[in-house]
Amino acid sequence: MIPFQLAEPASFAEAVRLIDPEDPTCRAVSGGTAMMLMMKSGVFQPSKLVSLRKVEPEYAAFTVSSDGALQAGALVRLGQLERSEAVRAAFPVLADTFPVLSNVRVRNVATVGGNLAHADPHMDLPPVLMALGAHITATGPSGSRTIALTELFRGYYETALEPGELISGLSVPAQAGRRSAYVKCTTRSAHDWPALGVAVSLAVTGGTIQDARIVLSAAVETPTRMTDAEAALKGAPIGEEAFRAAGEAAAKAAEVTSDVRGSAPYKTQLVRVNVVRALRKALAAEGAV
Repeated sequence: MIPFQLAEPASFAEAVRLIDPEDPTCRAVSGGTAMMLMMKSGVFQPSKLVSLRKVEPEYAAFTVSSDGALQAGALVRLGQLERSEAVRAAFPVLADTFPVLSNVRVRNVATVGGNLAHADPHMDLPPVLMALGAHITATGPSGSRTIALTELFRGYYETALEPGELISGLSVPAQAGRRSAYVKCTTRSAHDWPALGVAVSLAVTGGTIQDARIVLSAAVETPTRMTDAEAALKGAPIGEEAFRAAGEAAAKAAEVTSDVRGSAPYKTQLVRVNVVRALRKALAAEGAV
């Protein structure tokens, strides 16, 4: 590796001050799971890394409120959330997703903020959190602001964070009975990068779908809500006809990309089939289908 400076500030505010917004090779690092791989392969060569491991412990803590809302600091490790009974109870879809998200060693090191800031479209957590209506708090030289996760991802490894801004926290609202699921399609093991990820979240009254969120990842350049597919479900009775209509709408609208995990036509078919599977999974979990 090419030599670089390493700073270890004692506070989050100091970390923000140490980030040079004019230097794109000056980066903050928390778990460092992706950063170290990029550095070792020569894809990224930092001039300075600002380690967050010594900042205030509040950024590595999380709470689940009595109504089921999650507040987590950016340095909370994925493994902490995975092992939390409160998180499992409030967000069953997260409990279902974590075991297929990389491997246990990575989950014990990787952090919430780093996972989201990395903005790799193949990651499993972003589409699930988007479907759950999550927001992040971004903190920079001008203060803090809230960004909906649906607005955070702007492109391949690109986010809406301004130069010098860091993710400082994550908020996931209480789900109030919504039914959610994540379906991951891989060409190898369940822990491999997916060829497609589909996250869904549904509000259901009786046998009718009142509201739907459908998010695609991996097959597209950035995690994307499928608004046409969501519209096909709104007000529809639960059943295969509505599911297939949503799958067709998503397949038609999705701007899929070809890569080593499959051609665009192949991934379009994956979208068509797996949107239906994700909807079945979400509703079957509550005995709705």
